[in-house]
Amino acid sequence: MAAMTPTARETAPKPGTDDADPTPQAAPTRSRTRRRPRVWRGVVLGLGGAYFLVPLIASFVFTVHTPGQGVSFEAYTALLAADGFTESLLLSLGLAAATIALALLLAVPALVAVRIGAPRLRPVVEVMCMLPLVVPPIALVTGISTVLRWGPDHLSRTPLYQTFLAVQNESFPFVLVLAYTVMALPFVYRSLDAGLRAFDVPTLVEAARNCGAGWPYVMFRVILPNLRSSLAGAAFLTLALVLGEFTIASLLGFRPFAVWIVSISGAHARMSVAVSLLSLVITWVLLLALSRAGTAPAGAPGAANPARRARSSRTPSRTSPKES
Repeated sequence: MAAMTPTARETAPKPGTDDADPTPQAAPTRSRTRRRPRVWRGVVLGLGGAYFLVPLIASFVFTVHTPGQGVSFEAYTALLAADGFTESLLLSLGLAAATIALALLLAVPALVAVRIGAPRLRPVVEVMCMLPLVVPPIALVTGISTVLRWGPDHLSRTPLYQTFLAVQNESFPFVLVLAYTVMALPFVYRSLDAGLRAFDVPTLVEAARNCGAGWPYVMFRVILPNLRSSLAGAAFLTLALVLGEFTIASLLGFRPFAVWIVSISGAHARMSVAVSLLSLVITWVLLLALSRAGTAPAGAPGAANPARRARSSRTPSRTSPKES
């Protein structure tokens, strides 16, 4: 039997024969196929980065380089002294903060109530929140201006007359907050709806209520912490919308930051481009701050590891002999 069994030396294939192991030959092919996706990924990312960075770099060069005079940062140093720069920027930031607060105040309780008590109304709420995407801004501002003209004429002898005048105050036009809230509803709804689908709202609410928690405690300590990223996303989109909106504010006769940039573009071309770049930087900084606020830090007391919590809940508590 030992003579009939082939040895390892006999069964090992020779280097020159066809029975050699093909694995070393297939290794270069596999490495090539692995390198190709990385190369294409780098090409796509490079083209996308060039698509965004090249116009910004060209705009910056236009603001600092004057033919025949060299490099000058006069367009940026003259911003703080420009007439209306600070007022329009603070007005836009105030409008953005008020719009974010009003949109979240309307959307969060409504969506939570629908999720808990009336799930069948969810399609109706979704259609109502998506309607601003169908209505163009020019049609919305036409209706708003018609109402603002009609109100003082027919309500001059009622207390609502002062209300129509107050919402059109140039120092803080609350009518723009109302218009921006309507325009931001689709984005706020999508962000909050995705967050509410990520966890079981009825179960958490029922568990908290069975433990004796009131509705304010349930809302602020149970639901809102789970919606942290969704709230930050909704505020992110609303801020970008308000800072870049031009049509409604211009047609209603107000002058926030976007309208001010267009108004100075004819007389100060370099300054208008510099302000546009500065507005992009301000927007990015604010959006990064909102995204940072939407993620709980790893070392926070409430940000415990879910796996550790699950393990601790599954581990039975050991009682000492004295306690038993």
